[in-house]
Amino acid sequence: MKTADTRPIACFTGAGRQQIKPETSMSAKKPFRPKARRPRGFEDRSGSVLRAERHLVETASRIYDDWGFEPLQTPAFEFADALGKHLPDEDRPNEGVFALEDDDGQWLSLRYDHTAPLARFVAENFQDLNKPYRRYQAGDVWRNEKPGPGRFRQFVQCDADTVGAPGPAADAEMIALSAEVMRAVGLADGEYLIRVNDRRILDGVLESIGAAEPERRLRVLRAADKLDRLGRDGVADLLGAGRKDESGDFTQGAGLDLKGVETILAFLDSSGGSRGEVIGRLEPLVGQSEAGRLGLAALGEIDNVLTAIGVGDNRAVFDPSVVRGLGYYTGPVYEAELLAAAHYDDGKPIQFGSVGGGGRYDDLVARFTGQAVPATGFSFGVSRFAAALAALGRVGAGQERPLVIVIAAEKDQSARYLAMAAELRAAGFRAEAFAGSGNMGKQMKYADRRGAVAAVIIGSDEREQGLVTIKDLKLGARLAAEISDNREWREEQPAQITVASDAWVEAVRVVARRDDKTV
Repeated sequence: MKTADTRPIACFTGAGRQQIKPETSMSAKKPFRPKARRPRGFEDRSGSVLRAERHLVETASRIYDDWGFEPLQTPAFEFADALGKHLPDEDRPNEGVFALEDDDGQWLSLRYDHTAPLARFVAENFQDLNKPYRRYQAGDVWRNEKPGPGRFRQFVQCDADTVGAPGPAADAEMIALSAEVMRAVGLADGEYLIRVNDRRILDGVLESIGAAEPERRLRVLRAADKLDRLGRDGVADLLGAGRKDESGDFTQGAGLDLKGVETILAFLDSSGGSRGEVIGRLEPLVGQSEAGRLGLAALGEIDNVLTAIGVGDNRAVFDPSVVRGLGYYTGPVYEAELLAAAHYDDGKPIQFGSVGGGGRYDDLVARFTGQAVPATGFSFGVSRFAAALAALGRVGAGQERPLVIVIAAEKDQSARYLAMAAELRAAGFRAEAFAGSGNMGKQMKYADRRGAVAAVIIGSDEREQGLVTIKDLKLGARLAAEISDNREWREEQPAQITVASDAWVEAVRVVARRDDKTV
């Protein structure tokens, strides 16, 4: 008698511990089929989205190369202790990040940004690196945070950093670099702003109101960082007793008294006008604080450098509300904000907000070496930035090379069709020979759904006469929407041309140029 197969298979419990579970035969039990579902807080990206992101990264990388930065790629995982207290949700090894325990019982965490891994890399290779060390990197990062609209747990960042360069001049260069990236992706001056502050100025204000203890300082920083999202009232709550969000979750506040809350809000309201005018408004708020005075001096030098290299108040401004949420920043901080106008389909304006930022982090490498190493850097969120540029019509479909589909009109001519697709690719097109099953109608529908600009057809008649038929799919779609006489359409075929077999590639190029300027 045949018995059930009871070979053991490995499975994992929710706690991550491996157990052994007997496997019954398929004949004894219906096979398990997992449900096709996407984890909460993660997204599938494809097609034009990925091309827009790739174009953005390539453009930024070209600028970084021009400015003397070198590419670097660090691993997705780092030891959790390498991230240390700089985890987004404070020093908990498996909170704020996605972490697992390896075979050696050590905690590994998926990187939550590119800066902490850079600090580890510099410390590990300190003696071999030329300093200052200038690097850029693009890749996925992961944060185990509460997802929401437009807020994902996995996203792409693109960074540029200078390690080993002290002084505000290096920060000014990073600010100028970020402004140059804005220009390179098609934004005009006035369509973006780099907003700049120095964290030490807020430290000086906190000293002046007797609220400089580390835990309270961190809560104040995180509250101020939410000004654009929560407004003054929401920030005031977080500066005081705390705030309950729409879901009912309560966030503990910084515990400042009413005078302290008003002082911090006055600090956040000090922006506007020229960079020099902002410095003048901040001076009375820091009092005699040494940290505050150092921060003001740094902003003064940054202003001098930016002015010298042609970055005016229309491209970079001083804004005390910029504090950056991560705890490792030690001096100047900055954010890139989009100001360009765009609207939803219902006419409502789109608020893009910040698409990137950075700052100085002189203490990060010292965690490994015990030696202070100055560092400053800039990062932008690729997905968010690319989506904003696509909404503005600056990056997206217009950056894609046109797609051409070679129709498989005869089943025994596959080699010919594949050779034609190769010829199109050599001419600069994206091209494919249809490899599925289906008649001419289904293939044309496939080409339409792929967004192809043209379909190329060689049936038996064309092959015998040395001709190629080209259908202009974009023109055909427009004319079809205006058609009033189907018989006239069939007879005239206004979106179709037939050319000699030695001229068909150029004919495709003419068709593509009607809708796309990249060919």
